[in-house]
Amino acid sequence: MLQLRPNCECCNRDLPPDADARICSFECTFCASCTNAVLAGICPNCGGELVARPRRPAAKLAKFPASTERVFKPAGCARPA
Repeated sequence: MLQLRPNCECCNRDLPPDADARICSFECTFCASCTNAVLAGICPNCGGELVARPRRPAAKLAKFPASTERVFKPAGCARPA
């Protein structure tokens, strides 16, 4: 099951479960702005494609809540070399 991480790893923007977020196959999580403007759709951690994070139906969030663990890289993010 997806963790639905609560923030963008690049800019630390809050990303509630219904936010327009992007993830890679390892669930690295970024906001749409950073994905488009900074990362060009490529995960800086693994080099994988960033795609739209699925939204969990509200009725399922009560039983299967989103993660509260924040992942933030204070140095910011950059496109992989």
